[in-house]
Amino acid sequence: MRKFIAIFTAAALLAAMSTAFTGCSGEQGASDVSGVQSGVESSDTSINSDSGNSGGSGKHIGEIRDISSVELVKELKLGWNIGNTLDGGSASDKGKTPTEIETAWGNPVITKELIDMVKNEGFNVLRVPVTWDWSTGEGPDYTISEAWMDRVEEVVNYGLDNDMYVILNIHHETWHDPYEDKYEEISDRLKKVWTQIGTRFKDYDEHLIFEGMNEPRQRNTPNEWNGGDAEGREVVNKLDADFVETIRSLGGNNAKRHLMIPGYAASSTPDALKAIRVPENDDKIIVSVHAYIPYGFALQDGGTDKFYSSKPGMTGDIDSLAATLKELFIDKGQAVIIGEFGAVNRYNDDCRINWAKYYITTMHDIGVPCVVWDNNAHYGAGELFGLLNRKAMVWSSQELVDAMVAAANGEYTIDEIKAESEELIKNLSADKEAA
Repeated sequence: MRKFIAIFTAAALLAAMSTAFTGCSGEQGASDVSGVQSGVESSDTSINSDSGNSGGSGKHIGEIRDISSVELVKELKLGWNIGNTLDGGSASDKGKTPTEIETAWGNPVITKELIDMVKNEGFNVLRVPVTWDWSTGEGPDYTISEAWMDRVEEVVNYGLDNDMYVILNIHHETWHDPYEDKYEEISDRLKKVWTQIGTRFKDYDEHLIFEGMNEPRQRNTPNEWNGGDAEGREVVNKLDADFVETIRSLGGNNAKRHLMIPGYAASSTPDALKAIRVPENDDKIIVSVHAYIPYGFALQDGGTDKFYSSKPGMTGDIDSLAATLKELFIDKGQAVIIGEFGAVNRYNDDCRINWAKYYITTMHDIGVPCVVWDNNAHYGAGELFGLLNRKAMVWSSQELVDAMVAAANGEYTIDEIKAESEELIKNLSADKEAA
């Protein structure tokens, strides 16, 4: 699903520029980002770059349980994306230090205290989006720098040391647009990059999940966000198969590693979902889907700030996606994770809370855990997906986060959520009459 995630550099803040890039797509857009984030740490923040099991206890290095992904996802409740951080930077940052890349988009360096806070709030899944490109050498070897690999492992261990499940991916790569005439070149690089990642993490247990690609798509074309064409969807399937085959060949625990694969652009459109080809005879595969829905409420620039779950016209997209996922995957014994979802802050907490309860409960009821996107953007205009203010170390809306956690734990019913929506509508009407 298309989204423009507001990002910025420290220089941009000082110059009061209003430039934005996308959190997942990498496409440029326009958005007022003044005051989006409170506080930016400088890029000279030190990090541990020792080789090996950096910054962690190695708590989840060892024997891996031989369970299916369907069984595994039952243990996943609610996830949090640490967006626009390790997935930050651009071509101008290639070869820079890990800290410079990590802070290139204005976010502070990730600390263990930050991840501890996320876990303590009730999230038990940490998705770590990573752009490897800026720390990767040229072909034919595509060697990832040791310092970058160490830093990624350090952050992964922050989650694993908290007994969280960690999803590690390749995120803002610019080289895997799915065209048939580029397939061989892309496949070669994908295999070499994942061989290095998979080898480094081969001894970690089932708490570490690999996600082969983020939103592979034909960028800057009419097909980018519409579910793709037959060519794009087929090339993504072939790349997914290459990823799975590569990881399975690497030894250690990788034969039993749980692997996430996206369809074209990780899209939630029916065409993209129906085209996904799940590798056969492998019960440790998870379909990855991104769904910022309903679009007009969750993402669209200038969209509505209203969501009432008692109104069928507002819940149709969520209901339809759940039904499609159940029919195509869940009922066939295949696991699914919503790897990204969210609703921008339009200063409408009551409706966002009602939306979050309905969305997460609907997915919970069919066995699909959700991972919320958080880019640490809180103020101004643009794509305000910030939930945890990483500088102040406070949640921007505690009530919203509490509702998300409770919904993921199955504490609501759809009928209860709809009844709550009716109360919101009545209160709104009463306020209008009083005015």
